[in-house]
Amino acid sequence: MGHISADKDRIIARVRRIAGQVAAVERAVAADAPCGETLHLVAAVRGAVAGLMDEIAEEHLRTHVAADDLTPEQRQQGADELAAVLRRHFR
Repeated sequence: MGHISADKDRIIARVRRIAGQVAAVERAVAADAPCGETLHLVAAVRGAVAGLMDEIAEEHLRTHVAADDLTPEQRQQGADELAAVLRRHFR
C-alpha cells in the first residue's frame, strides 16, 4: 500500500481510534451494558470502518486505476484488486 505512505500517520491514527471504539464495545459487553447502548457503539465502529474503507478504496482507485501514467496492465491489475475487495466487502 505504498500510495498510503504520505498519509500513513493519519491513517494509523484513524485505525487506533477504531481500535478504541472496538475496545469500548468489549467493555460494554463485559459490563452487561444495555443492548441499545451496545448497539450504538457497534454502529459507530461499523461507520468508522466503512469510512476508512471508502478512503483507502478511493485512493487505490485514483492511484492504481485512474492515474494517467499507468500502463494498461497496471490499470487492469488495480481494477482487479479493487473488484476483489468490493466483492468481499459487499457480501
